[in-house]
Amino acid sequence: MACENGSQVTEFILLGITRNLDMHFRLFIIFSLTYIMTLTGNLLLILLTKVDPDLKTPMYHFLCNLSMLDICFTSVTVPKMLADLLVTDNTISYVGCFFQLYFFHFLGSSECFLLAIMSYDRYVAICHPLRYSQIMNMNICFHLSLACWVSGVFFSFAHTFLTVSLFFCDSNQINHFFCDIPPLLHLSSTDTYRNILEIFIFGGAVAGGCFMLTLISYIHIILSIIKIRSAKGKRKAFSTCTSHLIVVSIFFGTILFMYLRPKSEYSMEHDKLLCVLYNILTPALNPVIYSFRNKEVKKALKRLIHKNRILTFYHSFS
Repeated sequence: MACENGSQVTEFILLGITRNLDMHFRLFIIFSLTYIMTLTGNLLLILLTKVDPDLKTPMYHFLCNLSMLDICFTSVTVPKMLADLLVTDNTISYVGCFFQLYFFHFLGSSECFLLAIMSYDRYVAICHPLRYSQIMNMNICFHLSLACWVSGVFFSFAHTFLTVSLFFCDSNQINHFFCDIPPLLHLSSTDTYRNILEIFIFGGAVAGGCFMLTLISYIHIILSIIKIRSAKGKRKAFSTCTSHLIVVSIFFGTILFMYLRPKSEYSMEHDKLLCVLYNILTPALNPVIYSFRNKEVKKALKRLIHKNRILTFYHSFS
């Protein structure tokens, strides 16, 4: 039903992480440094996978896609949040709000699919090492990565279409630092039962389905590692998937808790903290987790630095 006693809002006001103005500048510094760390770390990982021949493997192809997703994912919300911490006008247009919502869920769901595919890649590498190059060749990896991005487009469209069909009358203050479905549902003046049901169905299908695929992959991985006789062999096999397991645990844990918990346990303040975790901190930590726990990435970084030093030395005398 349309707005009967009021007008449809044309813009929203983002109330941000906290209303404590004394905290704004400190939060701006912290999140600015985190955002710079995200961009630097992920761009460096993309550069290494593109220029180093030893990193042109399926695993690093997926890592490159993960870094691109992380850069885009955090860039959808963080620049606006940083601007709002410095200014008093924290408005966002109606169209801009739903564009932000669409790209946030598009990139987030694409990352869900990609993390599940990466767990399958580790399963094949550990459980079927002799057939790995045949099963996970670069052509298949390209199409799997493309499927992750395309699937995110359609999943996000379903979320956005149902949310944009709601009416928002008079009240336009979103108790969050970006436009997301839960705070918009609380703000809507129409019945949101269909939207809540859609979150459980589509959210459960994507996040739950990807989590189950990841869980099944790691059950097979653990069973295969147990069968390895030597302790050195077990450590080597497990080290190839611990980085991914850490990232998966943080990402899926926060997503499943946030979108699939009962309505009675809903708290906007808890939502903000969870969003900071998986939307700001996790993209910054991903390249650190993968780089510092991975000998091949460290070696590639050393080769890149050494190569640049040689080029700098050469140009200084040319």
